[in-house]
Amino acid sequence: MARPGATCPPPARRGMVAARALLFWALVYSYCGVCACIAGLRLLWSIGRRPGETFRWVVRENPPACLNDPSLGTHCYVRIKDSGLRFHYVAAGERGKPLMLLLHGFPEFWYSWRHQLREFKSEYRVVALDLRGYGETDAPSHKEYYKLDCLIADIKDILESLGYNKCVLIGHDWGGMIAWLVAICYPEMVTKLIVVNFPHPSVFTEYILRHPSQLIKSGYYFFFQMPWFPEFMFTLNDFKVLKSLFTSQATGIGRKGCRLTAEDIEAYLYVFSQPGALTGPINHYRTIFSCLPLQHHEVIMPTLLLWGEKDAFMEVEMAEITRIYVKNHFRLTILSEASHWLQQDQPDIVNKLIWTFLKEETKRKRE
Repeated sequence: MARPGATCPPPARRGMVAARALLFWALVYSYCGVCACIAGLRLLWSIGRRPGETFRWVVRENPPACLNDPSLGTHCYVRIKDSGLRFHYVAAGERGKPLMLLLHGFPEFWYSWRHQLREFKSEYRVVALDLRGYGETDAPSHKEYYKLDCLIADIKDILESLGYNKCVLIGHDWGGMIAWLVAICYPEMVTKLIVVNFPHPSVFTEYILRHPSQLIKSGYYFFFQMPWFPEFMFTLNDFKVLKSLFTSQATGIGRKGCRLTAEDIEAYLYVFSQPGALTGPINHYRTIFSCLPLQHHEVIMPTLLLWGEKDAFMEVEMAEITRIYVKNHFRLTILSEASHWLQQDQPDIVNKLIWTFLKEETKRKRE
């Protein structure tokens, strides 16, 4: 929307903007078609090899014991007044302590922060959230309810519902995208920002258009634009794709990492095998191309960016470029042997780096 009194751009410039927009959407839908064709070929290959196994889908009826481990905290629910949605979270640490809010990525849920819930509860009220559409949090049916504006507002409203006006905000992967945006839009609510394996959103949108290698790695963003088919592909062979994301040599936790146990894998399968459980998470991606690029960019609070160099989905070069958008103390640590699933892959190192950053910033303020 133009500001009152603002002059309209000349016709030539308007034409250039329209042409760029046309090319952008042509790229989006063309690549979406390519990804769909590749997925279709994989489906046919699977049917040809093991037709009986391809469509097997086991709904897990009971949660594994690890999801109710009391050492991780207490399961809680909060209903947001504006949206009316009920959010699920797990909280550890005493009420009244400074808030540390944890935002998971895809395809994850609150449990991906289990190592951090145990670690930081000594000094923080640690809250690991199920984002809108995930796990036990309500999942609106229409994709329009998953626009970035809604996801950012969720975090603001949850913070207030928990009785806080500021927090240490930590996000991984898609949760990292949301954490960056909350820090940009509501800087007064974020005392310190910690992001794991996701660059500043402006870096991501600019880099992906200039580097075909990253465009290929982000192919799932385009594939997810299709209705129902991505969810269907995840269910094949009893969620083989989900399992391989965390365990395969190509995308999973590295050889030197803290691998997921059989019970950990069952926790993920329990959550995502429920009917309709994948639609909300994938809907997060279905509005992304209409929400970026950003109008505002700067991050003004102390920021820590942690990065697993073996990330199969994000090129490490984006981590260093992120520095230009942070107008405060910025620390980048790249772990050479770590994967995309960094806080689960190298929990001890990640926790130590977070503690160092938090203590360092406290000392800096005192001085």
